[in-house]
Amino acid sequence: MSDETPRDDTPDSRTERTAPSSYRWTHGPQVSPASGRSTSSGKAGYPDDDAETLRERQRLAQMEMMDHWIGGVLAEQRRSRRWKLFFRFLLAALILASLSASLYSLFGPGAAGSAVPGPHLAVVEVHGVIAREAPASAERLIEGLRRAWSSETAAAVVLHIDSPGGSPVQSQRVHTEIMRLRALGDKPILAVVEDIGASGAYYIASAADEIIASPASLVGSIGVIYAGFGFEEAIDELGIERRVMTAGEHKAFLDPFQPLGEDERDFWQQVLTDTHQQFIDDVQAGRGERLDESEELFSGLIWSGEQALELGLIDSLGSLEQVARHYLEEPRLEDYTPSLDPFERLTRRFTRTAAQVLGIQHTDSPLRYQLP
Repeated sequence: MSDETPRDDTPDSRTERTAPSSYRWTHGPQVSPASGRSTSSGKAGYPDDDAETLRERQRLAQMEMMDHWIGGVLAEQRRSRRWKLFFRFLLAALILASLSASLYSLFGPGAAGSAVPGPHLAVVEVHGVIAREAPASAERLIEGLRRAWSSETAAAVVLHIDSPGGSPVQSQRVHTEIMRLRALGDKPILAVVEDIGASGAYYIASAADEIIASPASLVGSIGVIYAGFGFEEAIDELGIERRVMTAGEHKAFLDPFQPLGEDERDFWQQVLTDTHQQFIDDVQAGRGERLDESEELFSGLIWSGEQALELGLIDSLGSLEQVARHYLEEPRLEDYTPSLDPFERLTRRFTRTAAQVLGIQHTDSPLRYQLP
């Protein structure tokens, strides 16, 4: 009979005997959080682990935690560097695009002081609503007219119009500039209407030496419009009290939440009538005896190109291409409209869209030479 202790030949015991010491440090039995806390004050791990083994286990665990932390920090730094590089490249690209657009507007075709070789028609685009903050603003159109007029090789200046009208003030400013250039008599100023040349757009066209439109173009609408809403009854039904303080009896007479008195209505109608008469006088100054004496001519109605020809609102039927062939043996068109800054264009669109969504009023005149 032997005094030797029986050996445990279970698979786990055999693996533990034959495996290296590092195996025991990383492949010990799973310990629950509760049991781990209960052994934290005493021995942890295997029951037969000595103090040196426990210290080695703790050191390895700390190193592993440190590796994870360092790895996370390095990954975050790499992501941060990538984003910084991305935004730097984006900023550089935007600056380069802005400089390119500015240089093109300064030195490109139609720029101030640049000479376009060979005979051509100098075109200025009047597109969209005419307003101070719109592409068809008086400042931009007048600058384009002056560039086109100063070109020695331009056979004629052409206002290429596709607009429903807009601001009375902006239209008047462009009309005045065309009449000034027209009086110099250096070259003809033509207005070519595409789909529509109505109200404020026709105001501008009437200053030209000649107006050409397609048979189906819409021309005319010589009138003034103001549109608003009255919510005074709606606000009463909702039980809402509107508090408006003014200095001046009629300062808030166009407030949609207050009733419009008869005296105020008559006053505002007189403002529209006076503005309409300014429109009529300038159209008559530009068109002269070519206008028909029809009573409906200045009623605000809009006509097709064929009807406008009979009323003397236009001089002939045609298109921009036909005009180019009439003035030049080899038709050539050059755009003298000042180019828009891409950042300014984006900012204007964003601002207007945000204002519309938020219901914020803009500062444009409430009177319009424009189709409703």
